[in-house]
Amino acid sequence: MDFKKEITNILNEKIQDLSVSEILEMIETPPNSQMGDYAFPCFKLAKLFRKSPNVIAQEIASSVEENKLFEKVQNTAAYVNFFVDKSIFAKNVIEEIFSQKDSFGSSDLGKGKRVIIEFSSPNIAKPFHIGHIRSTVIGNAIYKLYEFLGYDTVTINHLGDYGTQFGKLIVAFKKWGDEKEVEKNPIPTLLKLYIKFHEEVENDPTLEDEGRLWFKKLEDGDEEAKGLWQWFREVSLKEFARVYDMLGISFDSYAGESFYSDKMPSVLNKMEEKNLLNESKGADIVDLSDYNMPPALIRKSDGSTLYITRDITAAIYRKEHYDFYKNIYVVASQQNLHFQQWIKVVELMGYDWAKDCVHVPFGLVSLEEGTMSTRKGRVVFLEDVLRKAVEQTTDIIKEKNANLSNIDEIAKEVGIGAVIFQELSNNRIKDYTFSWERTLNFDGETGPYVQYTHARACSVLRKAGIEIDNGIDYTLLSNEEAMDLIRDLQKFPQIIQEAARKYEPSIVTRYIVDVAQSFNRFYHNCPIIVEDEKLKKARLLLVYVAKQTIKNGLRLLGMKAPEKM
Repeated sequence: MDFKKEITNILNEKIQDLSVSEILEMIETPPNSQMGDYAFPCFKLAKLFRKSPNVIAQEIASSVEENKLFEKVQNTAAYVNFFVDKSIFAKNVIEEIFSQKDSFGSSDLGKGKRVIIEFSSPNIAKPFHIGHIRSTVIGNAIYKLYEFLGYDTVTINHLGDYGTQFGKLIVAFKKWGDEKEVEKNPIPTLLKLYIKFHEEVENDPTLEDEGRLWFKKLEDGDEEAKGLWQWFREVSLKEFARVYDMLGISFDSYAGESFYSDKMPSVLNKMEEKNLLNESKGADIVDLSDYNMPPALIRKSDGSTLYITRDITAAIYRKEHYDFYKNIYVVASQQNLHFQQWIKVVELMGYDWAKDCVHVPFGLVSLEEGTMSTRKGRVVFLEDVLRKAVEQTTDIIKEKNANLSNIDEIAKEVGIGAVIFQELSNNRIKDYTFSWERTLNFDGETGPYVQYTHARACSVLRKAGIEIDNGIDYTLLSNEEAMDLIRDLQKFPQIIQEAARKYEPSIVTRYIVDVAQSFNRFYHNCPIIVEDEKLKKARLLLVYVAKQTIKNGLRLLGMKAPEKM
């Protein structure tokens, strides 16, 4: 039952001057249940009725006839407040969760619409460091949200596997590299070579020209350049796979920048046909001064291409290949201008679907000792963070619950979950400083707290040892703690849609913390396994649906929901 729609129907009879959709949009959920379950503000009606909003609210409230759905309808100042009958409300919410279980909160909103989510996208031959966690877990959560809402989703890891840095790396390997060392310890060894190249450039600037030359050879299909590049790519992907496996993340496509190298000439031809390219100091640019943006550099004077050329080519390929409804890019806010530029160029090329390319920016991660820099070797490997989180969690579990079976498995679920939750707990656009202490703190509003709440609910259900069903007396769940929890649970489907619409997983994170807190208040204040069989069955059913909702929320964040901790 949709209570908002019921209220809209009631108000529609009283207010002829507003449409059904306008009334529906105006209905609010009060911050405090003492002010009702739903409220309708009357400020907008003052001009229509030529009366004060308070008077209008009073008149509407007093004119609403008795309705079995509502305990009472009254006004407070300029609001008409609707108090839903508690047992009808509880029955409505709980039966929906109980019947839908793992699919509670899902919908067919995206039926027939394909959404592409590009995320993670680390650079080949460079460390998969803590800075990559943002794109990786934010992107994975956005993918899960859209999939849950019925969209046909495609996940793409647009690997940074092309560009001048590979020319530099080839030069470094040829001068100072050792094949056995690379095979034995790929990323750290390649990183050392990359750092050495930039150190040596200080003394010998001609190395830069050598690096550019080797990248040009790679673009032109030189066998030696291609062979080395392919090898760097393969050993890097093996390393990355370990981290993705730890995070439980997979991709439909690993088509990186190199995939589009043979597709760029036709795109450049199309730009020329549209008279978009202008020559500037031997390079090709698109003038974007009419749109308050600097020129977009499309092709360098030596004929080599850039990120922007490849991104434009990738977008055109994706539209032709996938026919997307939305093409979402989870990329740091540092790249805002880059995305504005290339999306504008795609629009100027005559593609009206440019508006369906969405950049989802996020803030940066820095270290407590300063900004990360691959060139200087100042990085924290993401794999090290995840392993340390698991080790520390193992120690905590052994200290608190040494007899627990599957300690290693649960430590992995909780430790890695703690890192994911910490990452998704703040608004994505905020910058933050990575701190071991904060990430692995298991107190307060953290991932382990929410997971422990789920495990606690599972424990209660195990101890009860009876089959849970929804044939209960719903009037037994009308006390304040139970109703607060039920009200929170009822919001889940709207929370999912809001998080997807705003590309903001932190909305889900904050929500499941609220549910966990409501559940714990209910658990502490309302004894569950009691003598009264009817009361026990009613409270156990509420425990079950709360557990289910927390589990669904954690899954959408890319986290596990342990049944024991």
